[in-house]
Amino acid sequence: QVRLVVSGGGLVQAGDSLRLSCTASERTFSRLNMGWFRQVPGKERAFVAAISWSGGTTDVAESVKGRFTISRDNAKNTAYLQMNSLKPEDTAVYHCAAAPRTGGVSRGANEYPYWGQGTQVTVSS
Repeated sequence: QVRLVVSGGGLVQAGDSLRLSCTASERTFSRLNMGWFRQVPGKERAFVAAISWSGGTTDVAESVKGRFTISRDNAKNTAYLQMNSLKPEDTAVYHCAAAPRTGGVSRGANEYPYWGQGTQVTVSS
């Protein structure tokens, strides 16, 4: 079982930056593709970004492209979501997820069997 611990959320103003971290308990972190999703009340979990096990492939949702960057450090068993130029519409609970690298980088939440707890990101105008 892979355990994921998320940190880095908070309350910021529009235009500010935040970096979320997702640290895995699994020693085989380098065998996992990682994803970030976000959810607001009453809506489905939405894809934000994903990165392959090696870091060689990334995918970012159009709504955050150019502002958010996903990365990973396999030596630290940690994936990151750097969020710049935050907007009020980025307010959500952010979740990280992991999937075995046998699959490709995916935007589908149901492709990720392992999930961390959410962290609230609130962007004030």
